[in-house]
Parts: sequence; structure tokens; C-alpha cells
Amino acid sequence: MTAPRPADPPSEDLSRLAVLHGVATSYSPSPDRSVAASATAVTLTLAALGVDASTPGAIRAALAARERELGERLLPPTVVGWSGSPPAALAALPEGTRLRIDTEQGESRAEADGLPLGVHRLTATTPDGRTATAHLIVAPPRLPTPAGRSHGLLVQLYSLLSRRSWGMGDLGDLAELAGWAGRSLGAGFVQVNPLHAAVPGAPTDPSPYRPSSRRFPDPVHLRVEDIPEAAYVDDPERLRALLERAGRLREAVLHKGALIDRDAVWELKREALELLGEVPLGPGRRAAYCDFLAEQGQALEDHATWCALAEVHGSDWHRWPTGLRDPRSAETTQARNGLMDRVDFWSRLAWLTDTQLTAAQRAGLEAGMPVGIVHDLAVGVHPGGADAWAQQEHFASGMSVGAPPDAFNARGQDWGLPPWRPDRLAESGYAPFRDLLRALFRSAGALRIDHVMGLFRLWWVPQGHPPTEGTYVRYDAEAMLAVLVLEASRAGALVIGEDLGTVEPGVREALRERGVLGTSVLWFERDWDGDGRPLPPDGWRADCLATATTHDLPSTAARLTGEHVELRDSLGLLTRPLEEERAEAAADAGEWLSLLSRLGLLHGTGGGGDTASEEAQIQAVHRFLLRTPARMVGVWLPDGVGDRRPQNLPGTWDQYPNWRLPIADAQGRPVTLEDLAASPRLHALMEVLREDGA
Repeated sequence: MTAPRPADPPSEDLSRLAVLHGVATSYSPSPDRSVAASATAVTLTLAALGVDASTPGAIRAALAARERELGERLLPPTVVGWSGSPPAALAALPEGTRLRIDTEQGESRAEADGLPLGVHRLTATTPDGRTATAHLIVAPPRLPTPAGRSHGLLVQLYSLLSRRSWGMGDLGDLAELAGWAGRSLGAGFVQVNPLHAAVPGAPTDPSPYRPSSRRFPDPVHLRVEDIPEAAYVDDPERLRALLERAGRLREAVLHKGALIDRDAVWELKREALELLGEVPLGPGRRAAYCDFLAEQGQALEDHATWCALAEVHGSDWHRWPTGLRDPRSAETTQARNGLMDRVDFWSRLAWLTDTQLTAAQRAGLEAGMPVGIVHDLAVGVHPGGADAWAQQEHFASGMSVGAPPDAFNARGQDWGLPPWRPDRLAESGYAPFRDLLRALFRSAGALRIDHVMGLFRLWWVPQGHPPTEGTYVRYDAEAMLAVLVLEASRAGALVIGEDLGTVEPGVREALRERGVLGTSVLWFERDWDGDGRPLPPDGWRADCLATATTHDLPSTAARLTGEHVELRDSLGLLTRPLEEERAEAAADAGEWLSLLSRLGLLHGTGGGGDTASEEAQIQAVHRFLLRTPARMVGVWLPDGVGDRRPQNLPGTWDQYPNWRLPIADAQGRPVTLEDLAASPRLHALMEVLREDGA
């Protein structure tokens, strides 16, 4: 089933106006089919961009104004130049135009050749006296290709409990995992879920992909005992009592079948952190904290202010007193001054979390990892959260990001995330994006970008309308990529784009040209342009991270046994008869196993019955990944112990415990970090990768 064609396609004038503002008037749910966007969707999207298209007269006036603006414009708000070649936009300037370039490094130049990397200020003056200014981004042509090949682990950090964590995995566990994996398994990286700050609530949304802030990490990930001030609290008995309560939380998850309770963990950690906050910082620690405050500047002050105000007025700033909804208002300044102790508390937590993130990355590098920690950048932020409050001028009011109807979801998707306005990004020289990347690269050897296609276009859904009533809005992909390449190159980091699903033509090619790696998942790699059969290893692309599965997909064991079908059936999620779904899943797995066998990768049953046979199959899957030219090969950590359950089951909300499951073995028993380190099954799987040269 597919969505019907909208009844009110845009008029010719509305279509012309939309194109001039980067708003699409149609989309293609499949290569052979085009569907017109509705006039309502286009009109509301233009309104979110500050363009009145509510009447035919308004459309004509806006069209004339836009055509005049573009015709008279000397320079776009942001100009892109790739190191070694002059910016293309300068070629369109009138002959004799004088340039002045004030560089990020503090120099002033009259030529665009040989500029240093950075974001500069460009001023152009024509012979007839017209002047224009623009941001000039100069980036390397591409990111360097990863040196050699590496294998690593993929894990949702909250699911990785150790015997020291407080009921969910933390940054101490991440540092331990990185140190062990680098030294004992020869791993080159550990990829984690987004560690962005969550929106507090009752309960808090456990999804790491709808955060309050992408710029600052969540202090729930702190290892409290690793904070130096923990040794000097005035009431050590109180801290010990909190540790005992944390131990009971941990034991409930590991031995009593309880789910990970993020809110309960945070309640304990917050009480402990309040206690540690009473301990004065020593001179060296105080100086480091002050440096952090100065470096993070207004962004940190805004974030901490939102956190402090949310404690008083709730976690949706739209419902705050009117004056507090503006981060720059006199009322907000007055409220901040009155809450300065709380603002300092939240600022200090951001600093502490940053230091432990840095320590985790250092642990990986010191263990010999060439990459270290791979952090994850979510698509967007919660509309009521800190980033949406602090950066209101950059977000499109009344809009949400989602996905259009397609063959898999006739209703489309609404992710509830406000999109950035492309015009405001360009006017700022992409400052919010630059600052965000710079913050993430502080402690990352690589960055995974969820739904990397969003650098090119996003599906905007007007508030109060179904996802079918949305349309695509285009971003300046060259500028977005230039910022990404610039910041990643400065950090010496890799970038991995999650480019699964429907990808418009040219996107993967553009990413590859700039050195951004893609994502290839075994079960999706088929010869879709030919016979549809599994793609042999030499047909895979090299510039990618190759994996068997992801957090949104069944584990490899579940896929091989068909248990993912049984799970979806038990939750009423199947759209076809159970036997039909079973048969298709078995045929899919059978085709892959047949290919693995023909390639000589399936090394028998291992002599241990069904479980060993399954283990051998999972090893064969990873031998196959090593046969591909992929530069990075990732192992989903739960696959190492035969976990059956997905961490997230798309299409469910409260029917399934998304984002709340600890890593478990094939029988569903939770497995600690210490158990993982001693697991013969995991070691055997990782030995496959070491022996075969990843």
C-alpha cells in the first residue's frame, strides 16, 4: 500500500517560489514513481522559512522579491572553498571586483589563493561601489583514508553493565572496555550510542536519539567514584549508602530480570553529585574548570541555564513564563542570576563528563587503538530541550523532521525533531553546526552521523499534519560537508555516515569524494540492480564500516534462527501471515548461509550441537565481512555472546523495552563487562577477526 496522491498540488507560481527557497514540490518513493507534495505542505514549509505564500497575491509578491534578491546578490551568505582551488562563487563576481579576506588566523588578504583552512570573513567590492560580505569556509578537499584496516566493537553504552556501574553502563565502563578491547582483542575502535544530554522527565525518554542537547553530554554517564572530589566528601557514610543503593539497582538488572532504569540511576547519581559539589575544587582543578567555562562560553551558560530553569519550571521551555522563553531576555538574565548556584552545578557536571569522555578516548589510544571511541551524532534534538531553547533562531518553528511514505511505511514517519533552517545556518556561517562538531570531536577518534542524508535534505512535517503532508527541504550540502571535513580534519578524526535506506542519487558519491565513510550492513547488501541475490564480498564498497547488524536490527543470532519474526509476531507487528514471514526470513538466512558455505567460510558446527552451529555461523558471517574491502569492520558486541534481543524495535513504544536491556547471553541472562572479558565465545569470534587480518 502506498499513500494517495495529494489532492492539492502546488500552483506553477508556488512551485517556482518553493524551488527558489530549496523546498521540494515532489518526491520519489521509488525510482519509477514521483508524487507531488501538497500545496498545503509547501505553503506551511515556506512560512516556517519566513516566506508568506498564503494567497496568490502573496505568492507573486514573494516570488518577485526572491528573484530580485537573487538577481542583485553579489555573494551568497556562505561561500565554500576547497584548499588548493579558488571558491567557485568568486568566478561570478564582476571583473575588477576587489576582495578583502579577514582570516580566522587574524590576517587580512586581497587574494583567495593559498588561504589557510578555517572560516574567514570575505568582503567583495565591485568597480561601481557595491559591497557584499560573506562567510568563507576553506576546508581540505577530503578527509584522509583510514590508515590500514581495523575491526572494533559496537555497543549501546547503557547496556554494558560492570560490577562497578550503578545500574547502567557508564564512562568508566567505556574506558575499561576500550582498554581491554585494544590490548586483548586487537580492536581499533569502540562505537557507542549518542551520549547527548537527555530531556529530564517522569519517566525520561530512554531513546538516545531525541536529546535535549547534542552539544553537551549527559552526566548520567559519569562514574561517580572516578571524580577526585569523591575522596573528600564531608559525609562519606552518605556516599557509601548511595553506593549500596546503586549496587541493589545493578543486582536487580543482572540477577532479578529488572530493566535498566535510567531515572533511578540518575536519582542516585544526582544525589551523589550534589554531595561532591560541596567539596571545593583544588587550585589545579579550579583552573581547569575555569578554562572549560571560558572555552565553552555562551553555549555552556545557555545549556546550564536551561537545566536550572527546567528544575523550576519543567522540561518544556514552551510552557515556561513568557519572559523566560527567550534566552536573551532581561527576565532570563534575572532568573539566571538568582539560580547561579544551580547554573554552576550543571556547568560543573558538563565539565566532569567532558573529562571522563576524554579519559575514555585516551584509554583506547593508549591501548593501541588507531581510532579509539566512535561517537554518534543524533539527527536532531527534542523541541522542548536546551538546544531548541538556546538556538531558537536557527530552528524552523512548527516543523518536525521525519520521512516520506515509501514501500515499507505508507504513512511516513514523524520523528518529533525540529529541523535547522538552512537559510539561518548559511547566514551564521554554519556556526551551530561548527560548534556542535567541535564539541563532539573533543573526545572522539571518529564520528558516526545518524541519517547522514540529512546534510543534503530533510523531510519537514508541519505541526498537526501527518507525515504524508510533508515535503523535502534542501540544505547546502557543499557547505555542510565543508564544515564537517574542516572540523574532522582539525581533530584528526574519521567520519562515518549512516547511509542506510532510501538515498537519493549522488549522495553516496558526494560523501565518498570528501572521504566520509558509509555504512554497509550484511543483510541489506544484495545485487538490487541484478538478480537480488547476496552481494559477493568483492562487490562491496571499500569506503565503509561493514557490520552484520545495528542497534535497530535483529541480532545476528536472531536473524539466523528466525527469532526476530517470532518476536514481531508476539507484539502484533507483522503485516503478513506468520508462516509467510517465517518462510521469507528462512530463505533470506539460507541464501546467505549458502554463500558462506560456497566461499569456504562456514567451518562446521564446532562439535557443540545447535548452539555451536549457530556460533560457527556467526563466525562465518564475520569472516565474510573480512573478505570485503571495507576499511572498518564492526562487531555488534551482543553478537559475541549470542544475545537474541534487539536494543530497539522500530514501530514500538511501550510494547517493547527499547533502550532498556542489558547485554545478555543466548539464554537471556545478563552479561557483565567482566563476563564478556572472560567469554570463550566472544574471544573465539574476535580471534576470527585477528587471524583474518582486520
